[in-house]
This record gives sequence, C-alpha cells and structure tokens, in this order.
Amino acid sequence: MRAPFLITKEEILKFYKTVNPITHKGLQGHALIIAGSYGKIGAAVLASKSCLKSGCGLVTVFTPKCGYQILQITIPEVMVFTDENTNFITHINLPLAVQAIAIGPGIGKELGTQKALFEFLRINKSPLVLDADALNIVSENQSWLGLVPEKTILTPHPKELERLIGKWNSESQKFQKTIAFSEQYKVIIVMKGAPTFIINQTTVYQNTTGNAALATAGSGDVLTGIITSLLAQHYEPCQAAQLGVFLHGLTADIALPQTGYQSFLASDIIDNLGKAFLSLDK
Repeated sequence: MRAPFLITKEEILKFYKTVNPITHKGLQGHALIIAGSYGKIGAAVLASKSCLKSGCGLVTVFTPKCGYQILQITIPEVMVFTDENTNFITHINLPLAVQAIAIGPGIGKELGTQKALFEFLRINKSPLVLDADALNIVSENQSWLGLVPEKTILTPHPKELERLIGKWNSESQKFQKTIAFSEQYKVIIVMKGAPTFIINQTTVYQNTTGNAALATAGSGDVLTGIITSLLAQHYEPCQAAQLGVFLHGLTADIALPQTGYQSFLASDIIDNLGKAFLSLDK
C-alpha cells in the first residue's frame, strides 16, 4: 500500500465551499437522519444537531414515537417524523425529497428494524451514510450491500469494521481487507480511530486533526451528522468524508485547552463546530 494522502487544512481548502451571502435554507440542503430507539434517542439528538450545526439548511429526523418529545424539546430547529412503533423503528415511510440520508445511530437490531432497513435500502436512491447499528445489521446480511448506492459512506469503529470485513492479523492486513471491501461494493469507508483513515477503493486518506478527547460516547453519532450535512450541501461523498473527519477532529483540538481529555463530551464537538468552520474561513 502506498503512503496515504494527508487530510490537511491546505488540502481541505482546495474544495471547501464558503457560504454564499445571498443563500437561503432551501439552497443549503435538506438532510434526513434515521436514528434512535428506546434508551438511545440521544444518538438521534447528537446526529441531527451536529447535522444542523454543520451548515445544513433543513434537517428532518425519523425516529420511534418515544423520541418525539425529546427531539422537539432538545432541538426545536429539527423536524420530526415518527414510526408507528413506540420503542424502535419498524417501517420507514417518508414523503420527502432530501439531498442526503444517514441511517443507524442508536436504532438497535430488533427484527422489525432489520426488515425496515432492508425495505429502505431496496427503494432508497439518495446519497447515504451507514453507521452504527445499520452497519451491524448489514454485517449479518452482506448481500444487502448490493442495494446501497455507489459511493455510500460507511463509518465503522474498529469492532464494526471487524464485523464487516472479518478479523485481521496485522495493520497491513486490515487495510488490504478494507480496500478489497471498498472495491467490491464501491463504498467509501471511514475507519474511525487514532488517526482516522478514509478508504475510497484503492485511495487512502489519513486525517491530521483530533486527539484522545474524541474517545467518548456519542462522538461517532456527531461525525455521522457532520458528514451527512456536507453530503446534503452537495459535496462529493469522498470530500464530505474528508471535510467531516477534519472538522470533527479540529473541534477537539480547539476545545482541549478548556476541557482537558477527561471532561470532553460529544456535545463539545457540536459546541466547537463554529470555531472549526471559522478557522477554515480565515
């Protein structure tokens, strides 16, 4: 494997889009976040809030009924559609045209949710991010990967990656297997870790931002929201993944002097996104 391309500020600025001063929310993209189950509505909150805070004009969340009040109260800026089921997703029915969709944070692996994911993958044509439980379900039903659009972004942490590609004996074997998987299914894989790598078939990118503060619950849900937001804003999928991981890591670099490693929360990523964007706009 040749040396990875480094994701630096200089590289990001080659494709980073500044906001048009006369834009409106309808031009800034509409994203859909399909997330949450009983006890894990927080994942839907984190993903949808980070999606909005990354410049998306409109964000809609699809969640079980138990998430309705939580989302409406915690993030009044997002729109909420609910499943007919109270505790988990069983049927994804949305009369919406959106520019990008994320599915998986906190959805669980109930049989009804697995069926709903299959039906969704069968009919979806929108640019897509697969994360968390959506990846775990697909790992057990790998033929479903044939249903995902080309350039779909997968965001596995190490254990989710292992479920997808199988165990590895060395770092080089991990990369070989991930590249082969990316080539076979024509998907982009964000290998979350320290550092985070992005695999786009035979091309590998290495992120240069971030620190150990990001090793905290909900950090991945926030990353999913950021990447989905950028996809909805018409970034190419590989560019959305690169800019997403760069900004995500940069927030931890910005916040660390105030929070330290131990007291940094996933919410702090969201709180520092504005400063991260401002550092690119300078």
